[in-house]
Order: sequence, then C-alpha cells, then structure tokens
Amino acid sequence: MKTWFITGTSRGFGRELTERLLARGDRVAATLRAPERLAGLQAEHGERLWVRGLDVTDTARLRAVVDAAFADLGRIDVVVSNAGSGVFGAAEELTDADVDDLIATNLTGSIQLARAVVPHLRAQGGGRIVQVSSMGGHIGFPGFSLYHATKWGVEGFFEGFFEAFAREVEPFGVRTTLVEPGMIRTSFYAAVGRAEVHPAYADDPGIARGDIPLEDMPGDQAKVVAAMIDVAEAADPPRRLLLGSDAYALVHAAMVERLAAVEAQKDVAYSTDVG
Repeated sequence: MKTWFITGTSRGFGRELTERLLARGDRVAATLRAPERLAGLQAEHGERLWVRGLDVTDTARLRAVVDAAFADLGRIDVVVSNAGSGVFGAAEELTDADVDDLIATNLTGSIQLARAVVPHLRAQGGGRIVQVSSMGGHIGFPGFSLYHATKWGVEGFFEGFFEAFAREVEPFGVRTTLVEPGMIRTSFYAAVGRAEVHPAYADDPGIARGDIPLEDMPGDQAKVVAAMIDVAEAADPPRRLLLGSDAYALVHAAMVERLAAVEAQKDVAYSTDVG
C-alpha cells in the first residue's frame, strides 16, 4: 500500500487519480478548495482518505497542510501537484485578476508545493514528485496566452528546477517527473474561465475560445491517469512524459522547428565572441 498526496482532487485528473488509488487499496491525502465534494468517497473509504481544504495560492495554508499530512500519515510516497486552471481570451481581454489568480494557482502554487514537500521527502529517505504540466508548456495557441505563460513558467522552473533540483535531491531518493498531457476529454474545460470578447478580436477565428467539443479531443482521461500512476511507480522515471498523440506530434514539430532556427543562427552566435 502506497500513500499519495494530491492537489486539485475535485474533478478531472485529480479526482480520477484519487478514486483509482483508493479502489486498489492505497491511502490518499486529497486536497481541494471544497472538501465537501469528497464526502462520499470519505464515507466509503474511511481512514484511507485524508482530506483537507486547500487553495494552493495560500502558501501559509499549503505548508500547514503538507506538514499535517506527513505528521498524520507518517510517510507519503508520491506527491502529485495537479491543481490548476485556465482562462480563454486574448491577452488584452484578460483582467488583472485573471493574470494574478492564474499565475498564483498554476505557477506559484506548484513551486511552493515542491518547496514544502522536499524537506519531508528527504527526511523519510525519498519519494516521488509528479508535476502536472501540459503540452501547452512547449507550444502556444492564440487566446490561451496566460495559461501558456503559466505552463511555460512551470516548465521553466521545473525543467530548470528539475534539471538542477533533481540532481540535488536524487541522492536523497527523491525522483521527479513533469507530466505533459495534450487535449484530454476531462472536466477541466468546463471550469476554465472565458474573458469578455473585445470587439477588436471578435472576428478573429484563430483565437481560442474554448469551444472545441470534448468528442474532438483525442486524449482519454482514464488512460492518462493510468500512465501517471505507472510513471510515479517506475524504477527509473523520465523527467518529462508527453501524453496524447496530439501532445507528441505538436511538441515534436515545435522542437524540430526551434532546433532549425537555432542552427540557422550559429554563425551569428559565434561571431559575437571575444577575439
């Protein structure tokens, strides 16, 4: 039996992950803004489901919940940083609150959770951190710029953080993976905000408005969650895991294009060296 700490368990990946782990006999420390949403699961599974209310933008509360989970449960094998949101709209259409709230949830909350759990994982002799990112941390669609900014930030911090941080904590038995799903048939999209359309952008069909039907999305939520469990339990987990055919195809194409652009600048880059 393993013990998992998961943020954002009210819906989507977090909810399905919680349900699947409980069904197989594991313990789950589940956090979410509205803990009453897990009342049914808690009644069914009893002490194997530890629930606390948590808004990851409240750093003091986040640290207190993390400390309490480790104190109450003794050991946590896997930490899944899943809480996140999004807002559709051209950058000019977004409110200041949209910007502040999404960065605090998707980026700062993820960073602070990693910082909060590391001392506990080190003290217990190891563990896993699985950070849910997105293919949107490698590519961008007009109309979803703020979400992309947070996921590129997560990739930047956790890629830099994981490339550097991973080497710092691997001697303590702590392993890390960024999970990068594509467009998955999940309730995430029902909860995403939508900015008021500005007349200047109203006739631009290239701006994403979140109106793609779920049936047109290739990814299967259950299969994504199964892959997340597999990578969390792998003996030698990858530091990044693309999930979904669209994620693989779009990220691969973007990397090939970027590499070609870098290679085209080689002569200019070398020409600016001293001497």
